[in-house]
Amino acid sequence: MDHWRVDTPQGPLSQYSSVERFDAFLKQIAGVGYEAIETFDFHLPVLRDLFGSLEAARAHMQSRGIDRVLSLFHAVMYDARQSTPHVRATHDRMAGYAEYIMKSSAGLGVQNFIVMPVGLYFDVEPVTDDKIRACAELWNRIGQMTLEGYGVKTCCHHEFFCGIRSAEQLRKFYDWTDPRYVFLCLDTAQHVIAGVDPVQLFIERRERVAAFHLKDTHHVDLNGDYRRKPDAEVMAPTTDRWFYEMGTEGGLVDFPALYGAMKDTAWAGWVGVEHDKADVGGGNYPESTAIAAWYLRNVLRPIHD
Repeated sequence: MDHWRVDTPQGPLSQYSSVERFDAFLKQIAGVGYEAIETFDFHLPVLRDLFGSLEAARAHMQSRGIDRVLSLFHAVMYDARQSTPHVRATHDRMAGYAEYIMKSSAGLGVQNFIVMPVGLYFDVEPVTDDKIRACAELWNRIGQMTLEGYGVKTCCHHEFFCGIRSAEQLRKFYDWTDPRYVFLCLDTAQHVIAGVDPVQLFIERRERVAAFHLKDTHHVDLNGDYRRKPDAEVMAPTTDRWFYEMGTEGGLVDFPALYGAMKDTAWAGWVGVEHDKADVGGGNYPESTAIAAWYLRNVLRPIHD
């Protein structure tokens, strides 16, 4: 996932601020072994502005060793008036917007449409079975559209602060969604923070897993920080930094066990790395990207290969 900023004389700047910065970003990530990127759907018009078309943007990526935008994160601002998965009256609008994004992203080679399947926990609670079923109905509908109409898998990504977060809530949601159309983006750190073992979740839902966000954490939320308004990742007074690179001392995610389970079940596909908020505590995104690449190449790939 391309959370990325670099320090400049003008302050922190995104790689989407110019063709030159985007080009430098591509060279850095390709140089340490990555083959694709993930981005947010709100970057689509920026890529068009930079390169003239999404086809031209992908051609430029490929010239630098990056094949495609593998996954597109659907950045929905959940609002009870118009886009709330657990409120059925908003489903038509949400389905229409999702199809607009599908049409708008043609040319990048997108394979996964990453979504948070429900709003923030404090906007959803109490989390009832009917609300989970309503969410399942929406993503069944959208997942069928993205796969049958555009060849893209809809993958649900569960932040620790979203309304479907616990093991029981996850069980119900995936039992009530259609396995043909709704897939899981397994975010290792987010699940651990929510008290869910990502290795066990992978084993139980292996056939539903179509994407990964690999990152580590040193914390499990035992204080109800997932209810913190307006943003649990930055407002929780108990935790300065939620996310860490793979392989850091004190990490709670058992990545070797996860890769062992992937090998044992013959899982094959793209694996994504995320380094969300890598600059918290004095780090930086290029460094985190390189650390993760080293860990993948030297620790995890030998397990799977």
